[in-house]
Amino acid sequence: MAKVFQFFRESRAELKKVVWPTKGDILSSIKVVIISTVIIAVVLGALDIGFTAAFKALMNLNF
Repeated sequence: MAKVFQFFRESRAELKKVVWPTKGDILSSIKVVIISTVIIAVVLGALDIGFTAAFKALMNLNF
């Protein structure tokens, strides 16, 4: 049981050494994630529309 308490004491000591990000850092990171997600979604949506149109055009060709 002593090892369990020692583990928690050491864990708490290590967590005090951590340099936690500031509120500004977190908000900046969130903005980057949201903007990059939107950009990737738009690019993938455009590719989907393009490939769908190309596939439909190929299917309408009379061989």
